[in-house]
Amino acid sequence: MKVHNLSQTNSILNHFLHQIRDENIQKDRMKFRRNIERIGEILSYEMSKSLRFQPQAFKTPLSESTFNQINNDLVVCSILRAGVPLHNGVLNYFDEADSAFVSAFRKTSEDATTEDEFEIIVEYLSSPSLEGKILVLADPMLATGLSMLNVLKALQKMGQPKSVHVLSVVGAQPGIDLINNYLPDDAHLWIAAIDDKLNDKGYIIPGLGDAGDLAYGKKL
Repeated sequence: MKVHNLSQTNSILNHFLHQIRDENIQKDRMKFRRNIERIGEILSYEMSKSLRFQPQAFKTPLSESTFNQINNDLVVCSILRAGVPLHNGVLNYFDEADSAFVSAFRKTSEDATTEDEFEIIVEYLSSPSLEGKILVLADPMLATGLSMLNVLKALQKMGQPKSVHVLSVVGAQPGIDLINNYLPDDAHLWIAAIDDKLNDKGYIIPGLGDAGDLAYGKKL
């Protein structure tokens, strides 16, 4: 898997990253959702450079001309609920892409003390055929990688995609290593920032907290 860590290059992306991480600024839910969406747009732009294009003819009011059109069928799949703002950002740029949605959550025992003591449950899947298409997996937080791994396994019944692109806002190196062992060498990870470690509950450090709660409020 090819990893593209966009925070290694100075850009406006780093400004949006700061705002979603800062515990005072991130309390503004509308700004948090919008910043995740904007990061999704930046990730999509960078990803678009790796896609295939072909020339197409068209007419302006004055003459004929040509442009290079994306020559790929995309399916954007997000993990509910935290993935929705990121999904929207991707669709802002790939507006003709199909969409898929997966519900995945952690089921933790009452006495769990480490990240190894929870199970990832995939409860809902809505997806078109992925056969021969480009699968874009949008998940803002790539922590342990277990959610992503289970989603990839759940999507297998939808067909074999031509290629896989993972778009994420913040990831931890252990989670990236896990999905790297699963995905083929020609897969891509487009990510805004990579943190080194997880805490004993499987949350990214320094991370930003729970992206779903920050975007939509605390869940029971």
